[in-house]
Amino acid sequence: MSTPRTVIHSARLVTGGTVADGAWVGFDGGTVAGVGTGGGWRAWATDAAASASGGGAVEVIDAGGSWLTPGFIDIHCHGAGGAAFDDGADDAAAIATALAVHHAHGTTRLVLSLVTASQADLEARVAAIADAADGNPLVLGAHLEGPFLDDTFRGAHDPALLRSPDPASIAALLAAGRGRIRQVTLAPELPGADAAIDALVAAGVAVAVGHSAADYDTARAAFDRGATILTHAFNGMRGIHHRAPGPVAAATHSAGVTLEVINDGVHVHPEVVRLAFAGAPGRVALVSDAMAATGSADGAYLLGTLAVTVTDGVARLTDGGSIAGSTLTLDSALRRAVTEVGVPMADAVTALTETPARAIGRGADLGRLAAGFAADAVLLSRELQVEAVFAAGIRLA
Repeated sequence: MSTPRTVIHSARLVTGGTVADGAWVGFDGGTVAGVGTGGGWRAWATDAAASASGGGAVEVIDAGGSWLTPGFIDIHCHGAGGAAFDDGADDAAAIATALAVHHAHGTTRLVLSLVTASQADLEARVAAIADAADGNPLVLGAHLEGPFLDDTFRGAHDPALLRSPDPASIAALLAAGRGRIRQVTLAPELPGADAAIDALVAAGVAVAVGHSAADYDTARAAFDRGATILTHAFNGMRGIHHRAPGPVAAATHSAGVTLEVINDGVHVHPEVVRLAFAGAPGRVALVSDAMAATGSADGAYLLGTLAVTVTDGVARLTDGGSIAGSTLTLDSALRRAVTEVGVPMADAVTALTETPARAIGRGADLGRLAAGFAADAVLLSRELQVEAVFAAGIRLA
């Protein structure tokens, strides 16, 4: 049986922080096998067809000048299509439903985020995500957004289930996740947080500061200790004050720290998004923080144990009105970044691809359209509407 081969040519390629017109990219199975400009794609396609076991045609796609980017990578996403990753009833079905929505909008690989829950529920849910990741390389693993969070900045997390980290809980979660926990958000001011950071970093987990009352010095200390992500910057934390700069300034000051930004026009003002890109060039990861209502209708939903009401696409807790995730997809985040915020196209694409891949330790094989990287790609019209999506060399949309 021949391996699928595809070449996309006459594209405006955006990858690695550059833009190249008249470009082409060739996929050999799930891997990028050729990249160039001009007419060289013809020779590549001929050679690829000749080398296929048993002979094999190469699918040729004329991009017609459309944008071609790496597949988007979302490292903070809770669900879509009416399904949440912590539904609990049928984890596999919920994951499949939500993935289908995000794939259609250009997101090829996702870290599945879980809100605060009991220890037993979290262990079961990270195990279910590990099962999904074992069978589907487009599932990158789990993100525990809780329960080790500060009550004052808890947002849409059940206050009855918040707690400080302890070694036994961390060890049990890591065991349940079987190496598939990619990220854990915690408040570094909590008792036991330093030991938790040490244990998680030693296990290869990216530690994120978030839902925290930490001041600048406490956040800096967490980053110096090994935390490398700021969960949805500006939300769930102290803001920037000229005498108390807080966690955002600590993150921009700390080389190697990635700032998640939810660019939906609700969580962060466009001018503040621009400031984040200016203050941490190459270190902003646009994330969706999408909940179950994404790609679905307004109405009543659950986020973990809490009731959420979605009105005009904005999700808020029914009791209290706190923002409760988003209904954002990453293609919309890209359009807003370019057209509303004024971020250059190359920088905006980097924030959807290379930066999030690097944040979770996958920068060597994901996030770029270069030889040896995963064959994940998105074709976008001149208006940045999704035209086609490829993941691991297979067309998804």
